[in-house]
Amino acid sequence: MSNMMTTTNTRRQFLGHMGAAAALGTLSPLAALAQTIEQVKIFYGFPAGSSGDSVARRVGEKLAGSAYTRNSAVVENKPGAGGRIALESLKGAAADGSVLTLSPFSCTSIYPHIYSKLSYDPVKDFVPVSIAAIMHHGLAVGPLVPASVKNVKDFLAWAKANPGQANYGSPAAGSTPHFIGALLGLNNGVDLKHVPYRGSIPGVTDVVGGQIASMVTPSGDFIPNHKAGKLRLIATSGKARSPFSPEVATFAEQGFPELTTEEWFGFYAPARTPAAVVAAANAAINAAIKEKAVVDSLAVVGLIAQGSTAAEMAASQQAEFERWGPLVKKIGFTAES
Repeated sequence: MSNMMTTTNTRRQFLGHMGAAAALGTLSPLAALAQTIEQVKIFYGFPAGSSGDSVARRVGEKLAGSAYTRNSAVVENKPGAGGRIALESLKGAAADGSVLTLSPFSCTSIYPHIYSKLSYDPVKDFVPVSIAAIMHHGLAVGPLVPASVKNVKDFLAWAKANPGQANYGSPAAGSTPHFIGALLGLNNGVDLKHVPYRGSIPGVTDVVGGQIASMVTPSGDFIPNHKAGKLRLIATSGKARSPFSPEVATFAEQGFPELTTEEWFGFYAPARTPAAVVAAANAAINAAIKEKAVVDSLAVVGLIAQGSTAAEMAASQQAEFERWGPLVKKIGFTAES
């Protein structure tokens, strides 16, 4: 039987999560947590050195001495399968707060639409704890594209005139950047060939080297080469301009509001984790995110430190699930395609 969540079931489960999350607000983490956890482990489904890995490590080290845990959290990278391995591991972990997973929302809000047999149910198997950081995606072009191309409309016109070179990379098939590029081409009648990579860095390297024309990936991954003039960042996906490249107009400013996307990294705990433990974890994570050292270290990799309540994270996960369902169907992409 397909693991694809129906809208009706998902909304029912989501309302249950919202009720549980709202109940957290009535608990004092200090009073309700029976015993501070000695050691917390954070699973992260992508390689060490990536932007999300910085979130896990910087936040994890600041959890020490909180009502949640005595020591800094240990980060365990579980790369592969587009982040699914880390969530699969969380599903089988003890529901006592000793294990969390940091994940981008694509793994819980988009993957159910593209994998007919997903090994976890994002709503039944996990409980949201807190959003930790926001990333804007960006579209950049390299030396394969003429210097006269300075914005998205210029790029589309060039792509139409040069169909043999009209392509874009993304950090993975089925990722949010993949779909941003797909929608850009589909909505504007341009055949943009998708070139999937295993992570951002190989694709950015190929854009700089002229092997591919363009790439869509977290905009922070472009900044060093953009500032050095090795590629041109021509659009970002946020509601407002990225604080790390304020000179670059957003997709919305350039007439493409449907591509506005602010993807987050959030912490999850296993389902059935006690509400008091989730509340304590949420308080500790949000305190860590507010520290200047954490804010500054995430800014280096192009991430905006931002926390949330558990209920806000659950609501955002549901909203993104509902948003991306029809878009994925429009694109026509599945894991088998």
